[in-house]
Amino acid sequence: MCAPGATVAEVVEALEKAYPGFKDRLLVQGRLAPGLMATVDGKRAFRGLEQPVAEDSDVRFLPIMAGG
Repeated sequence: MCAPGATVAEVVEALEKAYPGFKDRLLVQGRLAPGLMATVDGKRAFRGLEQPVAEDSDVRFLPIMAGG
């Protein structure tokens, strides 16, 4: 789905409008839930919800993987 926004947070808000309850599955106390990370254009969004997003960026929310 194409969701507008200049930051990951704005994309989340746009998705929330389209799919009510979406944000509750991603955020805890205004931050990404433990065990989740965002990526923008295939790179980890180290700035989290404040990570800038271009108009044609690919934003994904993924479980954090650990192990060896």
